[in-house]
Amino acid sequence: MVSRNIAAVGAALLLAAGAASAGTGNLEKLAAFKVTGTSLDIPTVPQDPAYIAQLRKNLEQVKLPPGFKIDVFAVVPDARHMAVSKSIAVVFVGTRKSLAWAVTDRDRDRIADEVKVLAPSIKMKVPNGMCITNDGILYVVEHNRVLILPAIEFFYESPDIAIDGVIEPLVPVEEESFNHGARTCSIGPDNKLYITLGQPFNVPPKEKLELYKEVGLGGIIRMNRDGTGREVYVDGIRNSVGHAWNPANGELWFTDNQVDGMGDDMPPGELNRVTAKGQNFGFPWYGGGDTRTTLYADENPPADAIFPEVEMAPHAADLGMMFEVVPLRWTGWRRS
Repeated sequence: MVSRNIAAVGAALLLAAGAASAGTGNLEKLAAFKVTGTSLDIPTVPQDPAYIAQLRKNLEQVKLPPGFKIDVFAVVPDARHMAVSKSIAVVFVGTRKSLAWAVTDRDRDRIADEVKVLAPSIKMKVPNGMCITNDGILYVVEHNRVLILPAIEFFYESPDIAIDGVIEPLVPVEEESFNHGARTCSIGPDNKLYITLGQPFNVPPKEKLELYKEVGLGGIIRMNRDGTGREVYVDGIRNSVGHAWNPANGELWFTDNQVDGMGDDMPPGELNRVTAKGQNFGFPWYGGGDTRTTLYADENPPADAIFPEVEMAPHAADLGMMFEVVPLRWTGWRRS
């Protein structure tokens, strides 16, 4: 369900009724915003130089491919997934707790100048997923809802945040579970919102499969940016906590964390590639790669199950991923 006219979220964040339609521009949305009188004292995180120096010393042990380097950008408690602003030097950081963060690099020296709570007037639950559109709308994907925050680059420094809508629930309330409940999101090449929905079991019981397939638990769902037109994009996934789009061809790639309790060295984690809507990636018949799960060992797996492009280290719990865009370099003419 998409809630479009918000009377109260957390500490009474208000929008005029009907002001936040999908086709309305950000300026019109700002005109409908009302200040609620929330305290201007926003909690911040001290950037202790001694602690940062110790972190940098630890980073000396990290091995990187040629051409890469690593440094401390900011100290952000419980940091998980991030969305980088399109026009100003701020990074929005999600967590598996009850806070999200805004990290600002005002002088653009690649070291954060301030880390503070994002939208302290909103009570959040597992605001792990963060994605931002080219027109400055931030989607915060929580455990069982999505907050649509327009003109975020204008509002993020204030405790009062404009809300353009709330998409809820993502999963049936009776299926809520802290297990695998950290969602991730992205805006696809089709300008739709994509959300991963990890299912709440290590291996789900058979009586849950029909419901999970219907709602996309254990899959990736997509919808229009206003929350309408929801559909299951792909399924057969245990718990994807990271996905990205290949800029070369628009294909979706995602990590998948696989089954526990089968031994220290099995099954492998997965890096998968989506080539078409409706594909099934084999879970729960397969626990990772082509390793069969005990509960479904006597069941016939889907004949069209897609196996991973890359098998990752068992139980490494691979999370976020991204593509690096490498510019083409002219190396001189060659005769053919």
